[in-house]
Amino acid sequence: MKRTLRPLLVSLIAITFFSTHSFSQAPRKLNAAEIKAALNKLEVLGSVLYVAAHPDDENTRLIGYMSLEKNLRAGYMAMTRGDGGQNLIGTEIREYLGIIRTQELLAARRQDGSEQFFTRANDFGFSKNPDETFNTWDREDALADVVWNVRRFRPDVMIARFDTTSGRPGMHGHHTASALLALEAFDIANDPNVYPEQLKYVEPWQPKGLYWNTYNFGRGGADHEGKPGYYTLDFGTYNELLGKSYGEIAALSSSEHKSQGFGRMSSRGENKEFLMRWKGEEPEGDIFANIDQTWNRVKGGKAVERLIKRANQNFDFQNPSTIVSDLLQAREALLKIEDKYWKNVKLKELDVVIKSAMGLYLEVAARAYSAVPGEEVPIYFEAINRTGIQASLKSINIPALGKRISVNKALANNKRLLQNDTMQIATDMAYSQPYWLVDDGSLGMYRVDDQQMIGLAENPAAISATFEMEIDNIPYSYETDIIYKRSDRVKGEVYRPFVITPPVMAEIKESVLIFPDNEPKTVNVVVKSGRTNVKGRVSLNLPRGWKSNPASVDYDLKSKNQELSVTFSVLPPARPEEAYIGVNATYNGKTYDRGLKTIEYDHIPVQTIFPKSNTKVVRVDIQRTSQYVGYIMGSGDAIPESLEQVGYTVTLLDPNTITAESLEAFDAVIVGVRAYNTIERMNVVQPRLMEYVKGGGTVINQYNTSMRNQPDIGPYPFQISRDRVTVEEAQVTILAPDHPIINGPNKITQKDFEGWVQERGLYFPNKWDPKYTPILSSNDPGETPKDGGLLVGKYGEGYFIYSGYSWFRELPAGVPGAFRIFTNMISIGKEKPKNANLNSVENNKK
Repeated sequence: MKRTLRPLLVSLIAITFFSTHSFSQAPRKLNAAEIKAALNKLEVLGSVLYVAAHPDDENTRLIGYMSLEKNLRAGYMAMTRGDGGQNLIGTEIREYLGIIRTQELLAARRQDGSEQFFTRANDFGFSKNPDETFNTWDREDALADVVWNVRRFRPDVMIARFDTTSGRPGMHGHHTASALLALEAFDIANDPNVYPEQLKYVEPWQPKGLYWNTYNFGRGGADHEGKPGYYTLDFGTYNELLGKSYGEIAALSSSEHKSQGFGRMSSRGENKEFLMRWKGEEPEGDIFANIDQTWNRVKGGKAVERLIKRANQNFDFQNPSTIVSDLLQAREALLKIEDKYWKNVKLKELDVVIKSAMGLYLEVAARAYSAVPGEEVPIYFEAINRTGIQASLKSINIPALGKRISVNKALANNKRLLQNDTMQIATDMAYSQPYWLVDDGSLGMYRVDDQQMIGLAENPAAISATFEMEIDNIPYSYETDIIYKRSDRVKGEVYRPFVITPPVMAEIKESVLIFPDNEPKTVNVVVKSGRTNVKGRVSLNLPRGWKSNPASVDYDLKSKNQELSVTFSVLPPARPEEAYIGVNATYNGKTYDRGLKTIEYDHIPVQTIFPKSNTKVVRVDIQRTSQYVGYIMGSGDAIPESLEQVGYTVTLLDPNTITAESLEAFDAVIVGVRAYNTIERMNVVQPRLMEYVKGGGTVINQYNTSMRNQPDIGPYPFQISRDRVTVEEAQVTILAPDHPIINGPNKITQKDFEGWVQERGLYFPNKWDPKYTPILSSNDPGETPKDGGLLVGKYGEGYFIYSGYSWFRELPAGVPGAFRIFTNMISIGKEKPKNANLNSVENNKK
C-alpha cells in the first residue's frame, strides 16, 4: 500500500498549517526590522479568518493590516482555486490554472504575512446565483470544509468579503455562496454533534464575531462611519518598520495574481473601510475589544509573555543576537504550556525569530530535483552560525525515511559547515501529485478522502528534515523542507521543489486528437525516465473499434530524465465517436499509466503533476474549404494546436510586423482571446486587418472583456457587454438558418451544440450595427435571449466575425460541434484554399 503524502499527518496541524510560506522557497531570513515586527507579533495571541470564493477576491489591504499592523494570525479561506477562470499569461486552463492560482495566492500571502486555505469546491465557471452554485457544489461537503477550517484555524473573528444578497447585478453565485456558508459555519462550528468525525483531530470552536467587509472599497465608497453596527478601520496606515503603507503592501500582494492581470498601482494616505457586524457579541469601538489577545488567554502564558516582552524591549537593531538568551528561555517556557494550539502557533513564529537573530542558515538540499521510490539520492546540508553565541549541531533527522545523520559539531562564528550524505527513498513513498488531483472528483467538488489534507493550500514537502541543535546548552530544533537548488546564469540561485516521480512516464503529446475523416493519424507518445536504466514496452490502450500500428514499441532509457518519442499510426472507426486513448508503459514487471506535466513561470515555484495518460479522441466528419490560417495570440489559448488537429496550417503572427500585404497569404486571420485587452499594438494592427477583410480576407475576432473606452474592433460598431451564458447545456437557437456559417461546408444542426463544457460564452455584444448578422442566440434559464454571441459582417469582398462563444474552451476540450462551426467560420467566402505565399507566411511567424 502506498504511503500517504507525508507520514504522521497528525503533525500537520503543528507543522504545515502554521507555515507562512510555501515550500521550495529560499530559507526565510528576517532582517532587523522584520525581527522587530516578529517580536511584536509574538506578544499578540489573536486570529482572524477572511472568507471569499476565489483567488483575487480577498481584500489584501485588510488582510495585511490584520497580520502586520494588528499582529494577528491572519488567514484567507478561498472556497475555490480559481480553476474556471481565464489565463492571461499562458494556455493552462481548468485544474492546471487552479494550480497556478493556488501558487499566486501563496505568493500574495508571503507579501501580506498571512496564510492560505481552501475547501474542496471547484470553480466550475461563472454562476449567476447561489442556487445554481449549490446545484453543482455539494453544499454539505462545502459547508463541512468551512467548518473544518474554522475549527482548525480557530479564528477569534471571521470576515466575509461578500454579502448574502444574490440579487445584485453581476454578482457571482460563488461569491454569495461563500457568504452563506460563512454564516452557517459560524453558527455550527462549536456544536460537537455537527461533523463529529472531525473531532478526532480538532475541537469545536466558536468565533466571537462575524463581520461583512462592506462594498465601499476604500476611497470614494459608501461612508458608514458612526452608523450603528459598523466599525471603521483605516487601511492607509503606514508601517514604519516595513517602510510601506498597507495600500502599498496590498498592491504587492494583488500583483502576484499575474494569471488574472491583477497588477495594480500602490496607494498611500488615509483609506477607510467599514465592517458590518453580522453575528456575535457587539464590541465597543473595535471588533477585538471583547477579545483577550494577550498571553493571559493561555495557562502558563505569563512566563512566556515576560520573556518575550523583555526580549522585545531590549532588542538592538545593530545586534539582534543580544536577545537570543531571553528567546531560548521563552521557548522552554512555551514548551511547557498545555494549550497545544497556541503552543504550536507561537513555537513556529519563535523558532524563525531565534534563527534570524543568530543569522543561522540551515538547509538540506538534494543533488537532483526528483527521485523515484526506492532510489538513493545524494544530498548535502549546510549550517552556519553568524554570531558569537555558542551553538552546536547534534544531528539531522529525516523522519519520513527513518534516517538520522549524526553530526556533533560546534558551529563557530561564521564558519560554514557543509557536508554530503545520501538518503534512501522509501519504496512505498507516494508520488508528488497535488493532493486534490490524486482521485477523480466531480464537476463541483474535488475528492479528498484524508480529512487532515482538506483545506491545505498545497502538499507538504515530499520530505522534510529537522536540525537538532544546542544553543547555549539549551536544546533547539528547526524543521525545514528538503529542496533542490541550482545556479542560473541569469536568475542566480533558483529553488525548485524536490518531488517523487514514477520510474517511467508516458503520454500522448496532444491533449485531444481529432480525426476529421477515416484516414489514420500519427500519434506521438513521449516516454520519460524517472531514474537511470529504465526499459520496457509502451503501448496504446485503445477503445473498441480503434486500431494502432505497431501494437507496441520497446524502449530503453539509460539516463535519468531521458526522453524518447515514439509514433503510432491510429486508425479511427468509420462512424463518428468520442472516446479516450490511454498509454501504458511497462517496467520491471509493473505497468505505469501516468504522464508528466510541469508548469514553469518565474513568479511561482515549478509545479509538477502526473496526469493520467488519457487523451480524448474524436472521430467527427469535418469538411473545410480553406487551409492557411494566421493567428494573433491574445492572452493565451490552445486554439492553434486544435486547428492543426483538423489539418489547418497555422502561423502565429507577430503584431509588430503585420502588414495588410503580409496577411494576403492566409485564408483567414484569427485574433486570440482578449487580444484587445492585452496587446497595446492592436490599435495599429486593426486598420490593417480591416484592409485585409476589405480585399477579400476573413477575420475572426474572439471574445474580449468589456472596456470603458472600447476601441474599434470591427468595420462597423458594436458594444461588448457583460452578457454571458453560463449553462453549457443552454438551448441555442439558430437565428440565420440560411447563412453560410450554418450551411457550409458543414451543415450545422442542434447536435453540434451538444457536449459543450463549462459555458456557452461570455462578454457578448448587446448592441451592434445593422450591417452585422447575428447567427446564434442563447440564454441561461429565466433570462432574455442573448443574440450577440456570433456576429458576421460583410465588408468589401471579405467577412469580419466577432464571437463571444467560448471556442478557447470547446476546441481544446474536443467538442465535435465546436470544430464544425469554427471550420465554417474560417471557410466563409472560400470555395477553395489559397495557394499560400510561403515567404510571406515565414515573415509573419512570431
